[in-house]
Amino acid sequence: MRLRAATRGSALARWQTDHVAALLRQAHGPDLDIEVVVVQTEGDRRHDVPIEALGGRGVFVKEVQAAVLEGHADIAVHSAKDLPAAPSLQPPGLVLACVPERGDPRDALVTAAGPPAAATTSGRSIIESLPVAALVATGSVRRRAQLANLRPDLCFSGLRGNIETRLDRARGYDAVVIAAAALDRLGRFDAPATVVDPPLLLPQVGQGALAVECRADDAWVQVALRAVEHAASRAAVDAERAFLAHLGGGCDLPVGALASVDPAGQIHLEGLLASYDGRIVLRRSLAGPDPAALGAELATELLDRAGGRALLA
Repeated sequence: MRLRAATRGSALARWQTDHVAALLRQAHGPDLDIEVVVVQTEGDRRHDVPIEALGGRGVFVKEVQAAVLEGHADIAVHSAKDLPAAPSLQPPGLVLACVPERGDPRDALVTAAGPPAAATTSGRSIIESLPVAALVATGSVRRRAQLANLRPDLCFSGLRGNIETRLDRARGYDAVVIAAAALDRLGRFDAPATVVDPPLLLPQVGQGALAVECRADDAWVQVALRAVEHAASRAAVDAERAFLAHLGGGCDLPVGALASVDPAGQIHLEGLLASYDGRIVLRRSLAGPDPAALGAELATELLDRAGGRALLA
């Protein structure tokens, strides 16, 4: 059996594709031939432009998806956080065939001075230890809003580029915010990083998870991918994506969500909607067995009962 896997060319994207390939060989045997097809996306070409200015979600996946739709590849491997959740933004002819076991969904702060000297360094202590009016580098409006809510004195600067680029530039800022999974996958927890738990920074929808797409009419590929699906990770990611989709395709406000599945199969979902400046941060949580229904219900809770619709307006 031979599979062609489309992916971006960054070191992190290649790690993700190699990881999926290893899972597939473990499931189907070492003779499975997997060819990597590297694709450059608009987000890769225009790394000097803020993501929001490029149109937000989708700028890292469109060309990779096109490679599969046009027959140049059989599967597309993405960071789940890069996939648009709204059905209107999903290209016809593709299916989200599997979500392997999720990595760490949390954010991490890399500080130029390193973590504070303490017996136990926590996310709260690292945020509190930043100097007054500290300059924090992140291109994420979600991270900015939550950090500004915790520390209104903080100043922010956009920063794009691959993980190595951002780590190299960390010395020019008081702190840089990076996904913990990215540091872990690239073996860069040697950097002065402190992981921040969700009560302080709720992650981006799908953060830490991988998403593998294939053509809707490729039945044998769907069967092959089903062998590396992780049921709990899939349920969590589906709930988070349903939450984001129900907020509406036009929602470009700071949004975060994180779901987990308990041993009984109940999904616990927490969601966030905030103003850009972080002065208003709305958070609610719900639990239920159905990811799509749960995500929609939590979005409705935030929009209609917590005041979120006024934020959208």
